[in-house]
Amino acid sequence: MILLFIVSALVAGSVVPVQTSINAGLGRKVGSPMMASLISFLTGTLTLMFLALIVDHRLGFPPSALHTLPWWIWFGGGTLGVVYLTSNLLLLPKLGAALTVVSTLCGQMIMAICIDQFGWFNVAVQPFSLPRFIGVVCLLGGVLLMQKF
Repeated sequence: MILLFIVSALVAGSVVPVQTSINAGLGRKVGSPMMASLISFLTGTLTLMFLALIVDHRLGFPPSALHTLPWWIWFGGGTLGVVYLTSNLLLLPKLGAALTVVSTLCGQMIMAICIDQFGWFNVAVQPFSLPRFIGVVCLLGGVLLMQKF
């Protein structure tokens, strides 16, 4: 079963360079990476509304969630999504698709290891280990190789 999840993650990850390339092209055509991000998030919002209606049969959430969740839960994901998407739009023309993706992936891995190590955001602790360290070093080496060649 874990193999199916890994394959699913690989497929999901494969859309990132496609999305980044599409949005960078959109940014060039509309003359603004911010406007391209806005269009991307708007179409994403409409798609999610449609999917929520199909899958969940609703667009709402329990009103109690407004009072029981910390403020940053409401703003963190969307705001960080804007940072990620817009950064990719700005970086792709300068770095190319491959270097942009591998660099952001390396940043994701470093932060993911920190989140695992310290259990941030209520994530189960996964201690830092030598294999994880070697994995990050390999990713950093990949970034350097891709930048060099």
